[in-house]
Amino acid sequence: MQKRVSAGLLVAASLSLMSYSLFAQDTDGNPNPSQTAAQIADWKSTAPRVFLDFDRGDMDYIRKEIPFVNYVRDRKEADVHILVTTQSTGSGGTEFAMAFIGQGTYETMSSNLIYASSTTDTDDEIRRGYVSILKMGLIPYVAQTPIRDLLSIECREEVQPTDVVDPWKFWVFSLSVGAELDSETQQKRRELSFSASANKITPEMKIRLGLSAEFDRDEFSYDEGVISSHADNIGFAGLYAKSMGEHWSVGIYLAAGSSTFSNIDYRFSPAPVVEYNLFPYSESTRRQLRFQYRVGFDFVRYREETIYEKIKENLVGQSLSATLEIKEPWGSLSSSLQGSHYFHDFKKNKVDFFTELSFRIFKGLEFNVDISYERIRDQLSLPKGDASLEEILLRRKELAKDYEFGFDVRLSYTFGSVFSNVVNPRFGSLGSNSRY
Repeated sequence: MQKRVSAGLLVAASLSLMSYSLFAQDTDGNPNPSQTAAQIADWKSTAPRVFLDFDRGDMDYIRKEIPFVNYVRDRKEADVHILVTTQSTGSGGTEFAMAFIGQGTYETMSSNLIYASSTTDTDDEIRRGYVSILKMGLIPYVAQTPIRDLLSIECREEVQPTDVVDPWKFWVFSLSVGAELDSETQQKRRELSFSASANKITPEMKIRLGLSAEFDRDEFSYDEGVISSHADNIGFAGLYAKSMGEHWSVGIYLAAGSSTFSNIDYRFSPAPVVEYNLFPYSESTRRQLRFQYRVGFDFVRYREETIYEKIKENLVGQSLSATLEIKEPWGSLSSSLQGSHYFHDFKKNKVDFFTELSFRIFKGLEFNVDISYERIRDQLSLPKGDASLEEILLRRKELAKDYEFGFDVRLSYTFGSVFSNVVNPRFGSLGSNSRY
């Protein structure tokens, strides 16, 4: 079972549809003063144990707003595992897909709910929105325990679905301008940046347009004088994708730009593309296995003559990639492999590999690893001549390289009480604003 709740309606109405109070009631719905604290404690001890797998959630707020369950730190201790995954919506908001996975005596009880925020929602509106859906999803489990007698559910009105009239035709625009100045006795840094985007996403198609520009100026003073450095980067990227069913998509990428770092005076690169997803796109928040093929055209002019004695050239290449993304109760996996080459010389090629794994080995023990590798044979824009020491140290000019490799591994272990119901905000996070 999967239900979707619209963004604007949810924040305004969901909390009014279901209200909860954590106290015992008599037959008229009034608080029952005869109920003892010991009785309430007994009932609370029988409440469902919940493991909330929600990286972006405000956990303190959730625990305060939903006190009628017991929160545990390990999924194997839980009666209900709530796996919350997120992805961006076409309007610039966020879709929260919530999978309620019953375990133990609740293993036959599972459901899925979706909450979607809008780009104009505040952080508080967003957290109130997803908390209201969490409450709704937990009610079937709470109803199986004695603590249900402490709760009341009130349905105040019936919400009717309505057609959305959108004067913007689902287009979402964003503009950003920034300036930064860092100054010390012997160095100064100035940065100016600009970005703009226009997006339109519907179930049938996707349009993404983005423009960015960044201009850096650095000055370093030393005994013999001043070293000045600058870097300018301007880029445009566009995508039009058309849905061809639950597994296929076609589209076109378009890129253009200029970069002092990469010796690019200007570049214009259109690329038709086709994609196949082994799993239905409707399951994208939980699992994807996408295969993508594209043919790219590069029309490029260089700032300086390259090591291949070119000042401009027209290139044609192709690339094939495979991307696997899985989010399950045991953890998550994201991995991709891409190969590309130019048709005029197959030796001018590149292979990219990246994987990110988060795995819960057993109770309290978690393993995380990130691996990235690029085998690089396609640096056609490298300028003639050697880079100066300043250009090397300040990373102002791209250097010849055969590969890039990155590896990060983390192992963490947590033990002690499995319960995490209590919220105490005093002094904030330990060490957040202290030298000691």
